Amino acid sequence: MDIRAVVAEFGGEPLPALSDSWQWSPAPGIDFARALSADGKRLLQLSSRDSFDPALATRTLGFAREHEDEIFARNAFLGSLEGFEPPTGRSFDAVVGIAPEVHRFYRAEKPELTEHVRLMYPAYACEFSGGETLDEAITRYRAHANSDGDAVDDKPARVFGRTGSCPA
Repeated sequence: MDIRAVVAEFGGEPLPALSDSWQWSPAPGIDFARALSADGKRLLQLSSRDSFDPALATRTLGFAREHEDEIFARNAFLGSLEGFEPPTGRSFDAVVGIAPEVHRFYRAEKPELTEHVRLMYPAYACEFSGGETLDEAITRYRAHANSDGDAVDDKPARVFGRTGSCPA
């Protein structure tokens, strides 16, 4: 699959300071940021509601591209990696990756794309144990996706369960 050609169908504008990346807003307040993986075979994506921060999106996707294998090394369904340095004013310390088996994005409008998409979000390392099963990852993802909380705010997600001391 030519991921770049599929992404071009969505439209959007390039993200500043990150090659092969785009920002797209299908409706006011709903934003997607996407970047090709380092090998160009996958689409790394994040989304936000009413809080899009281009600098945070660029930094998150850049880290995800550089460390994609490491993010999923401990857990193929819901991986995370510490060492993320967010833009000034943000306090995240990790990036979480969500596999297609968990998120099922595009299953209706472009089902052939779903298996090539990994969702990536800034997070806190203490939110993830690394031992989540597929069923647990699906449950946690759906609970978060259906919550009123925004995926990209500086508060640890309560639905992902804490494994250590998270910021309040």
